[in-house]
Amino acid sequence: MTTLETRTSLRVPRAGVVLAGLVLVAFAVAVAFPGLVGGARPDVVDPLLTLRPPDGRHWFGTDQLGRDVFTRVVYGARISLAMGLAATALAVLVGAALGLLSALCGRLVDEALMRAADVLLALPGILLALLVVAVLGPGPVSELVAIAFAAVPGYARLVRGQALSVRRSDYVTSAVAVGVRPLTLVLRHVLPNSLGPVLVLATLGTGSAIIIGSSLSFLGLGPRQPTPEWGAMLADGRDFLSTAWWVGVFPGLAITVTVVAVTVIGRRWQLRFEGRR
Repeated sequence: MTTLETRTSLRVPRAGVVLAGLVLVAFAVAVAFPGLVGGARPDVVDPLLTLRPPDGRHWFGTDQLGRDVFTRVVYGARISLAMGLAATALAVLVGAALGLLSALCGRLVDEALMRAADVLLALPGILLALLVVAVLGPGPVSELVAIAFAAVPGYARLVRGQALSVRRSDYVTSAVAVGVRPLTLVLRHVLPNSLGPVLVLATLGTGSAIIIGSSLSFLGLGPRQPTPEWGAMLADGRDFLSTAWWVGVFPGLAITVTVVAVTVIGRRWQLRFEGRR
C-alpha cells in the first residue's frame, strides 16, 4: 500500500473528529466532577428499585441491587479511564527507557532486549496481562501493571527504531564532534526527537488499554464490588440480558464509545504527524 493510500484509508472526517473530541470532553467532565454529572453515590442500594427500566428519573435504569446504572457509569469513567491512561503512561516510560538502552548500549544489549520484545509481541496483549495478574494476584494495582506490561514491547521497539535514526542524523554527529556529554546528548537531542510517533501510538494505545482493563475486570480480576467499573458492570449485566438489558448494555456502550473516540483522535494525530514528517 502506498503512502497516499495509507493516508486515505486513515482519513477521518472533520465532523467525526469534532464529535470524538466532544465525547472525550464529556467523559473528562465526568471524571473530574462525577457527583455533578451523576448525582447520587454509585453504591446506594434500594431493593424497591430493583431492575427498573430506563425512565425520566433513572436514565439508564437500575441494576439487580436497585443502584442507578447512569450514576455508576459516570463514576466508572474515573476508574476505567484513569486505569487506561495510567497504564499507557507507565508503558511509555518503561518502553522508552528500554528502547533507548537498546539503541545506545551496544549490540549485545540490543539483541537481548529486542529478542525478548519479539517474543512478547508474538503473544496477544490480553494473554500477557492475564499472565501478570496470575503471578501478582487480582486487584487494581496488578491490573495496572498487567496492562502496562502488555504494551511495553511495542513502545520499546518503536523508541529503539526512532533513536537509531536520530543517532545517525547530522545534528547529533555535530554535537558529538563538539564534545557534548552523552547524557546531555540523549536528553536534549535523541529522546525529544524520538517521541513524536510514540505519543501518537500512546493515544491509540490508550483505547487498547481501556479494553484490556475492562476485560480483566469482566473476568473478576480488577477492582472489587461495589466499586463501579465498566468491565465489572458489564459482567454483572450478562445474566440479565434477556430480562434487564440496560444493566449490561450501557456500560458496554460507554466502553465502545470511549475507545472509538480515542481511536479517532489518535488517527487524526497520526495523519498530522505523517504530514509534518
